[in-house]
Amino acid sequence: MKAIVYASVGNRDVLALVDRPVPEPGPGEVRVRVAISGVNATDWKCRRFGHADGRLMYPEVIPHHDGSGVIDAVGSGVAAERVGQRVWTWESAWRRPHGTAAEYVVLPSRQAVELPPGASLELGASIGLPALAAHRCLTSARQAPARLGPGALAGRTVLVAGGAGAVGHAAVQLATWSGATVIATVGSPEKEKLARVAGAGHVVHHRSESAAADIRAIAPTGVDLITEVAPSANLDLDLEVLAPGGTVAAYGTEGDGEVLLPTRLLMGRNLRYQFVLALTLPPEEKDAAVADVAAAVSDGALGVGEEAGLPLHRYPLDRTGDAHDAVEGGVTGKVLIDLR
Repeated sequence: MKAIVYASVGNRDVLALVDRPVPEPGPGEVRVRVAISGVNATDWKCRRFGHADGRLMYPEVIPHHDGSGVIDAVGSGVAAERVGQRVWTWESAWRRPHGTAAEYVVLPSRQAVELPPGASLELGASIGLPALAAHRCLTSARQAPARLGPGALAGRTVLVAGGAGAVGHAAVQLATWSGATVIATVGSPEKEKLARVAGAGHVVHHRSESAAADIRAIAPTGVDLITEVAPSANLDLDLEVLAPGGTVAAYGTEGDGEVLLPTRLLMGRNLRYQFVLALTLPPEEKDAAVADVAAAVSDGALGVGEEAGLPLHRYPLDRTGDAHDAVEGGVTGKVLIDLR
């Protein structure tokens, strides 16, 4: 099979297109013929910086956690009826050496979720990490429900920072599906258009001098929850618009990755900061998030493409380096590798 691999940390030139044997599924596993591989920020960061010690966990890595395709083989203990299912995959490369940047991927059966009729392979490859991170953010507020679904966030006001990004887009759609009042912040008129198409009821330009006042006009008593991509840069704005007892759920880092919090202010208003990394959540929380996201897909609440507010940028497998560069450069939309 054709695959992209790297055997050392570094820039895009460590990526190589190679031939490797088609893997066989073991007990409890399925093999997916990958149609589309989804690229996330964690993919280029792990390639560039390695793990905590700056090294790779395996001698050779096939990157990318997310993808979609068709199950073509199953291991023992997996129902034979799964063969032929269209699926989306999640965490394919988490603590495993082989992700979806290849023609085939083998992974535990629970990490290949059936796509319902009408859900595209493009959507399937775009769900994964962004939607699971958004789910955890949306369920992290004080007295928040542990699960999402119609009515679960009714009466709550959610501010989605970076509403035109991949995680922000998922947060807008999941929060809207769950009945929240959704305010998205964006940095340009083009991104405002995307956030509105995604379903945000209100959009505010975060660079505007009136951003805090604009948000307060929509939510006079403050917002209950902020899903935050840039906790350091947006600190002042977030603290101005949070309601007492509100929560900032931060899933991104920027700059030096440090946030200097005014503890007296946070204590006085009982504010909370919840930092989110979907990859390290407990298995039961991951399974709950996957179930809710799958339900949202079945309900038609999640979508991708210009018509759904998340432009798609497609690359062939041999241009995976360009795809990584696009994500690192902050391209608006979802970057996909097409293996069909």
